[in-house]
Amino acid sequence: MAILEGFSEQTFTHDGKTKTVFWRGSGPGVVIMHEVPGITPQVAEFGRRVADAGFTAVLPHLFGTPGKPFSGGYVLGQFARLCISREFTLLARKQASPVTDWLRALCRHVHATCGGPGVGALGMCLTGGFALALMVDESVMAPVLSQPSLPFPVSVGHKAALAISDGDLARVKARTAVGCSLLGLRFTNDPAVPPERFATLRRELGDGFEAIEIDSSPGNPFAISQNAHSVLTNDFVDEVGHPTRAALDRVLALFNERLRE
Repeated sequence: MAILEGFSEQTFTHDGKTKTVFWRGSGPGVVIMHEVPGITPQVAEFGRRVADAGFTAVLPHLFGTPGKPFSGGYVLGQFARLCISREFTLLARKQASPVTDWLRALCRHVHATCGGPGVGALGMCLTGGFALALMVDESVMAPVLSQPSLPFPVSVGHKAALAISDGDLARVKARTAVGCSLLGLRFTNDPAVPPERFATLRRELGDGFEAIEIDSSPGNPFAISQNAHSVLTNDFVDEVGHPTRAALDRVLALFNERLRE
């Protein structure tokens, strides 16, 4: 837990479900939904970057062991647990995971606590598409989908699918039509986030969807691995001019644009 030094630990309860939430910083709130396998040191570091930029970074603990380092075995173990969890829907098309109801309530709580026009909501990997589902709530003003991996692309139809119902997608489209656009991040060679998914977002949302797709093809100029997946954490390179650093800068700029009075 030394990895989370500087974060305060609280709990939040909604609809009978209580989870631990880590807070750091001050200013407008940004809810950061961690990737598999959990709140790793890299996720915590991203939270610090958000807090250092003048925001309140809010990290709900959704699965895994907070602070535990990333490893292949840890990832596999968490996937096995998530496959049987009632809070997460990994394969269903046009259906958000049930945990997004709790997360919407958390976003409203963060907004009430931190003030400002609204909150940011950033998901990664398995939670990447959650920010889309959270947009149904008016409190979410700056949604970011970082490598949104659900539903898992196990078929042609799944590759293009979104983990959100038609009714909620209609609500998202209405919000983007009046200026609440969303940002998506992915590596071009990432099989977990196929190009068909971003094509669906472009088709459905038009100018309401801004995409950053980082070249990870063989021989790319920055020698980014073809296996790169985590834009803002494991595969992030903190060097001026690097595409992942440019992606982080755009994420923080979006939060500044949308969450400041």
